[in-house]
Amino acid sequence: MEDDFTDVYRFRIELQYIRPKIWREIEVPGNYSFWDLHVAITNVMGWYDYHLHQFTIEDPNTGDDVMLFQPDEEGLDWGIETRDDHEEKIADYFSMDNWTCEYEYDFGDSWKHLITLEEISERDWDYYYPLYIDGWGTCPPEDVGGVGGYEKFLNVINDPENTEYDHYRSWVGWNFDPDAFNPQQVTFSDPEKWYRFCYG
Repeated sequence: MEDDFTDVYRFRIELQYIRPKIWREIEVPGNYSFWDLHVAITNVMGWYDYHLHQFTIEDPNTGDDVMLFQPDEEGLDWGIETRDDHEEKIADYFSMDNWTCEYEYDFGDSWKHLITLEEISERDWDYYYPLYIDGWGTCPPEDVGGVGGYEKFLNVINDPENTEYDHYRSWVGWNFDPDAFNPQQVTFSDPEKWYRFCYG
């Protein structure tokens, strides 16, 4: 990421339809693309970026919703205007008047996140961005089956008498704790290097 930005955008990311809330707050450079934001979200939430993703946000110039993601070669008709998230800048969409969007990760499990812009501020040159600010809750395991599958998973791992207990615990790790999110484990990838790795 080029070091040519003066503004930072603070976002709150909330995983939807799960209680208690799993959420994060981060600050990212104002020159980020939506691809860059995607990488930061997967990093801070704890997703491994094994799956497809998309943003749905209002275009402030037209008032219409648009979908931003990595276009597929088949050119599927999504019924909504689509754009390449690697080419679209967050500063062209987000403002304090246009401050929310939906981010979906893994179309099979359909993990939907509410992204809220909390503020735009001047860069603090004492910090390296993106920057983790706050958060709570451990990210669900990949491929657990969405909200319903995660609810079942939690019920099983909290019941040693359940016949699936050993299977689930060995699959996800015996020390999995949904309340034990550790911010010290957050590391941010270089979004351009990750893009080249994923798409050449």
